Amino acid sequence: ETCYIEDAIRNLCKLLYKHFGVNPIVLIDEYDTPLIEAYTDGYWDEMITTCRQLFHNTLKENDYLGRAIITGVTKVSKNSLFSDLNNLLVATVTDDIYTDCCGFTEQEVMDALKCQNIDDMKKVKEMYDGFIIGHQKDIYNPWSITNYLDKKQLRPYWADTSSNGLVNKLIQTAPAETKELIEQLLKGESIEVKFDEQIVFEQLDKSHDAIWSLLVASGYLKIDYVEYKGLLLNPWYHISITNFETLS
Repeated sequence: ETCYIEDAIRNLCKLLYKHFGVNPIVLIDEYDTPLIEAYTDGYWDEMITTCRQLFHNTLKENDYLGRAIITGVTKVSKNSLFSDLNNLLVATVTDDIYTDCCGFTEQEVMDALKCQNIDDMKKVKEMYDGFIIGHQKDIYNPWSITNYLDKKQLRPYWADTSSNGLVNKLIQTAPAETKELIEQLLKGESIEVKFDEQIVFEQLDKSHDAIWSLLVASGYLKIDYVEYKGLLLNPWYHISITNFETLS
């Protein structure tokens, strides 16, 4: 029997159900990483076709799916890869629904350092603190903290976990005013910008503000607070570099 990659996860769900008698939970982390690489390297059409069918078969035409959680830095939108899916709950970095589930809280980091007999919280906070999820501040990247606990060295561990190709491309093609704002950020300043928090791939080439959405969603920048202006109360985001680790 011929097997296709588009059916891989659906077939795995079926096998898991047959063995355990329970519809499995599907966790898709960084769903858009293959698309980011394809967008950057010029094989978008081939990759989008494959991914669209893979996710359709996994999440729509799958009798053995319990539920699914999808994470990524670009919006799971009705206009993109998941256009035929219903009942999606979309949460961004400004939503409160998963505030303490997306990283280590400061208390958890303090407890972990104490268990390892490490008295370096001030330096750890300066290097790795800064992520903000909803109204929850002082969120730490688990990858950075666990690596620090293992190696006992203050390094930018997080920066080595993903490609920066798309970010570099957007910066290179950005207008002069955007590059000036980036220079302000690199000086440690906060800037005020307006952007679509839930950007989709189809808008990356059409909106110069897309870079702010991407940098916020991927963790390079944090939203210090949102200010609503005008008769329509449009959101303006006050953003800055997350911490020393992302700056480096």
